[in-house]
Amino acid sequence: MAVETHGTGTLPQIKGVKDVPYDELFVSGHRTCQGCESALVMRHMIKASGPRTIVLGSTGCMYVANTTYYTTPWVVPWMHTQLGASGSAALGTAAGLKVLMRKGKLKNEKINVIAFCGDGGGADMGIGAISATLTHKDYNCLVLLYDNESYANTDIQLSSQTPYGAVTTFSPSGDKKRLMHTRWKKNVPGMLAAGHPESRYIAAGCAAYAVDLMNKIRKALELGGPTFVHTLDPCPKGWDYHPQYSQELGHLAVETGIWPLYEVMDGVCNLTGPTRQIAEGRKKRKPVYEYLKRQGRFAHFIDEDVEHFQAQVDKMWTDWLIPGVIPFTVPAKDLAILKIDKKPVHEQAKTA
Repeated sequence: MAVETHGTGTLPQIKGVKDVPYDELFVSGHRTCQGCESALVMRHMIKASGPRTIVLGSTGCMYVANTTYYTTPWVVPWMHTQLGASGSAALGTAAGLKVLMRKGKLKNEKINVIAFCGDGGGADMGIGAISATLTHKDYNCLVLLYDNESYANTDIQLSSQTPYGAVTTFSPSGDKKRLMHTRWKKNVPGMLAAGHPESRYIAAGCAAYAVDLMNKIRKALELGGPTFVHTLDPCPKGWDYHPQYSQELGHLAVETGIWPLYEVMDGVCNLTGPTRQIAEGRKKRKPVYEYLKRQGRFAHFIDEDVEHFQAQVDKMWTDWLIPGVIPFTVPAKDLAILKIDKKPVHEQAKTA
């Protein structure tokens, strides 16, 4: 019996808030912090995918806070997997379903498989398994990386997703060294998009833009094969701000250009939401100070730190081919050889 490995058209794109499914499949019973944006990602994710979904969660905030003895907020089937195993768990589950359907032990129908991981379990320890999963194009599964920019489950340690200069328990600011962390954030969705052209869908989203995120989840599941979505999740505990401002900080991360919203579908990059509006000149990019000043983890910044942060974000928007996707500069002489129009990136956004 043949088993379909691509989408079925059962998850249409959501045109507006009124089209969002009413059913709640991530309900009360979890113990996430007040203002937790990652919990909102889980809610949006399962609303978008629907009840015919299996969720797998690797160790991290969203595993520990969402499971207590005999208690879970998940209405759909779900399973815990090890810290760096989200990719392996997604691939194994998708392969298992395919075999059971081929043998007639399960009805041949579309069952969504989503494995979520934090930045520690996804961008760091789990990156190899995710990379391997994206090479197996015959299996339908989505890996979602919820990124709160630290190992928040174990008391806010530094990760490869921690932004430049931010204070964590592993990078405190001191009298002798103001900035302990001076590496720029690892560009995981851009890296995977560039390195895995066989993956039909890779995207960057944020729960502050709910419809945009849910549509990206649906596209990933409908296109089929192994796919990847990375969300930026403001974290009151780790970022040191009042919980009521989580949504506002999500908006500011995008509006300042620090976190571009985009999707790479079948090799074509498309900027989305406010990121597209900024690229096309319809919206002005806000200064990064508006975002940094709202968080205690940047309270030690002086003017030169803010200026450096701003310069790096500006460089991404002016020197990279597409903001957030290709993290290196193409020299002018090579642009001429390649016949690339380097005026702004905006024209590429319009034609994508």
